[in-house]
Amino acid sequence: MRKKAQIMDTVGMRRSITRMAHEILERNKGLDNLVIVGIERRGVDLAERIADRLLEIEGVQPPVFSLNPRAFRDDAPAGAERVPLSGLLVKDRIVILVDDVLYTGRTVRAAMDAIMTSGRARMIQLAVLVDRGHRELPIRPDYVGKNVPTARDEAIAVELSTVDEEDSVWIVQ
Repeated sequence: MRKKAQIMDTVGMRRSITRMAHEILERNKGLDNLVIVGIERRGVDLAERIADRLLEIEGVQPPVFSLNPRAFRDDAPAGAERVPLSGLLVKDRIVILVDDVLYTGRTVRAAMDAIMTSGRARMIQLAVLVDRGHRELPIRPDYVGKNVPTARDEAIAVELSTVDEEDSVWIVQ
């Protein structure tokens, strides 16, 4: 893949995460009964960054969980075992589901199915660093770092310093 254009650098990413953390606080009137669930791989890192920012702002850090929704996807192999999430208690809690890029909506739908195997959440809200459009399902994020309309032959690459060499977001082709 060839990097075409940089969308965010380290500073831009930090600002987006800070803004999303403030929006989460405002919309939910605090952090009571709130859990953050990151979709593996980069969504987990972003979930932890949002939780860290909430700690800086409010002095309280909500619990963060990791989720691999692969077995819940509509294109999962037949017979894939759908195991409830261990340790994730969602009953009557607000779940902030975090992912790096929202595209068709199929991964988010699978993640919501996985969360629902653990109980009935009071509410599930979606936070994404980048919304690139081209939805195939009626899914809309509640918190967006940046909207980046893309062509179908383009992709978004999110690089995180904990996984990659730096924090950045690129349109790639």
